[in-house]
Amino acid sequence: MTTVELRQLRYFVAVAEELNYGRAAARLRIAGPSLSQQIKALERDLGVQLFDRDRRSVSLTSAGALLLPDARLLLSRADALQHRARQLSGSKPLRLAYVHWLPPDLNARTSAVAQVHIDPWVAPSHTQTARVADGSLDLAVCRVRTGDLEAFGLRSALLGVDRLHAVFSRPGAEEVAAEDTLLLLDEDTTWRSWNTYAEQVSRATGARLRRVFGSSLTGPEFFDHVRHSHRPVINNPKNQNVPLPPDLVRVTVVRPQLCWTWSLVWRKDDDRAEVRAVVEALRPDPDDVRVRGPAAWLPDDDPHIR
Repeated sequence: MTTVELRQLRYFVAVAEELNYGRAAARLRIAGPSLSQQIKALERDLGVQLFDRDRRSVSLTSAGALLLPDARLLLSRADALQHRARQLSGSKPLRLAYVHWLPPDLNARTSAVAQVHIDPWVAPSHTQTARVADGSLDLAVCRVRTGDLEAFGLRSALLGVDRLHAVFSRPGAEEVAAEDTLLLLDEDTTWRSWNTYAEQVSRATGARLRRVFGSSLTGPEFFDHVRHSHRPVINNPKNQNVPLPPDLVRVTVVRPQLCWTWSLVWRKDDDRAEVRAVVEALRPDPDDVRVRGPAAWLPDDDPHIR
């Protein structure tokens, strides 16, 4: 017997209310093609066509209009069940920490399944990983290596992928091979995960390394290093979205495309229902967050390498 998922019903209701796949996808925070595929899968599983659609418009079929109230009722009852279960369990809020990035829709995704408290201590990946392992935290969003998962008894789920770019002082540069870039390493232990990653990039591609001191991997000091370098400098994940000074340019890194993953980690022996529910609520559609294509590169010890 075919099983219809609540997630698919939420997609159906969103498209029915927006009557526009683009707006519905933005509201659900998923990719448009993924939404279209899920609606087609739901139609196939139900055995009815829910929407009439062409390049210009989307409208409910008569079957879709008749099923919409039932879908809304099922979703309402599911939400009420989850809320009631949390009340009965008397569970405490789950403690979740991060390094500097969180899914932008974290609260929207988790509010229906558990209480999640965002820990105010923003710390490096290795620190947050250790805090999950010793029970100080329930979950963390950080960079993790396969060896860390094994050593600390943790599990992980892929939440995000950053494709790293380079910064250069020569206008007109559009792309650069990874072997022709420079990566900065900081002696500060707060940058341990980045330093390890940069060394792995260098070994795999031939990119050069330069050790620096102080807060040189972000902000004005980083940009000063770029100005004095004869090579494009790889911008680390913490610096990815910082506006560039007008005299510097962003350069695409190719051959290979350097990728950095963000994981949700939790203890392997933590079998609480609310932890599992938060993991599933935050786990994105595989088509929305993945390392794409043979040109993409991850270190061999990345738990999400394909």
